[in-house]
Amino acid sequence: MKPKAHRVFTPVLLLFALVVIGLNTWLALRAVNSLLESEYWVDHTWQSIDQVERIMSSVKDAETGNRGYLITGDKSYLTPYIAATHELPVELNRFQELTSDNPDQQARIQEMRAAIDRRMNLLQQGIDLRRKSSVDSSHALFLTGTGKVEMDNLRHIADEMESAEHELLIQRTSSAKSNSRQVRYAVALASLLDFLLIVMLLRYFTRERHMRVASELDAERLAVARAEAEERADEVRSLNATLENRVKLRTIELETINRELEAFSYSVSHDLRAPLRTIDGFSLALEEDYAALVDGAGRDYIRRVRSGVQRMGQLIDALLQLSRITRAELNREDVDVSQMAQSIVTDMRERTPAMGVTFEIGIDLHANADPKLLNIALENLLGNAVKFSSKVATPVVEFGWDREQSAWFVRDNGAGFDMLYADRLFHAFQRLHGDKDFTGSGIGLATVARVVHRHQGRIWAESSVDHGATFWFTLG
Repeated sequence: MKPKAHRVFTPVLLLFALVVIGLNTWLALRAVNSLLESEYWVDHTWQSIDQVERIMSSVKDAETGNRGYLITGDKSYLTPYIAATHELPVELNRFQELTSDNPDQQARIQEMRAAIDRRMNLLQQGIDLRRKSSVDSSHALFLTGTGKVEMDNLRHIADEMESAEHELLIQRTSSAKSNSRQVRYAVALASLLDFLLIVMLLRYFTRERHMRVASELDAERLAVARAEAEERADEVRSLNATLENRVKLRTIELETINRELEAFSYSVSHDLRAPLRTIDGFSLALEEDYAALVDGAGRDYIRRVRSGVQRMGQLIDALLQLSRITRAELNREDVDVSQMAQSIVTDMRERTPAMGVTFEIGIDLHANADPKLLNIALENLLGNAVKFSSKVATPVVEFGWDREQSAWFVRDNGAGFDMLYADRLFHAFQRLHGDKDFTGSGIGLATVARVVHRHQGRIWAESSVDHGATFWFTLG
């Protein structure tokens, strides 16, 4: 690491360490606070449940003391009743405070207060009747017993209260468990982050030590290398002196090889054309002069032979054109590409008047390119577009310049192809459609690619089956 970068990196690393420690502390405190809050609410719910039980216990104590007094007349039995009359208001207030955040429980506590008041009034009436010596205790018992409906209602209210609190208890217990898990996860995460931070710091300082040692070793090696470089400088200068001669010799060899290849291509084309013309001529003679002597299958065979011979001739022409493009000298100049494309389209319409293709050619487009080579490339691209869109109802072929892509394009709405095989497009004889669907030599796109590469450009394609294709290219 460079000294300047080291001076910047060290405080950044320390700041990162402080941020990590602060983040760990915040996560842990947040998780613990959530857990404490959940545990508080669980305990709070248990207090509320216990408070309902206390209230009902006090009511039952009042019932028991009242009944004992009514039966025996012994005032000592009124002790629980008297205690309940003092404790019940306090216990009811306590429950109301505990459930102050729960509107449903607040409504129930008011209903319970009213029920307890009615019940306590009946109990007090029974006590008052029993205190009068003229009234039989059985009558007082009967009077207090009529409050059974009130007591049942009171129990129902208490059951609702406890049920509501138990539901809250389930929710809050679940929340507490969830928060407990979060605390464990937070602690584990914080520990992991701390461990990673320690490892990172150790690695950083270890790397610093190794870098210092390596710098010292590099300095020693540099001194040795400098000495060796000085020793070999004379050898390099000597090699440079002979390099130019070697390049000239190699250039002469390559020119010789190219001339031989050109002569070979010319010889092959002429040597192949002679037997092909012979085969085609005799096949034509058979077809014209002996048609009556040959059955339908024989005539079909003759047509296939002639078709194969003609296709071979086309392949030879295409290969020769591909070879010429590779060897041709590149002469760049300003080219009116729009006019060139319109001229190619006009020639196509003259050759095939019933073509029925709609052409959309960009206006006033110019490029710095070799006009002959560019014309060959456009002929192949536009010809391909016409061929592969010939089977759609309304074929459309576009040519123009795309500012976003900074590239030329030829687009059609024809058969398209599967992009899985796009890497085969620009190689000779690699075809994505059979002769039954679309005839061709498999050389056209390879020729276009050679022209583009001669211009130091790039070519690619985008397509999907039955949705047309777009060929993009640049000219360096």
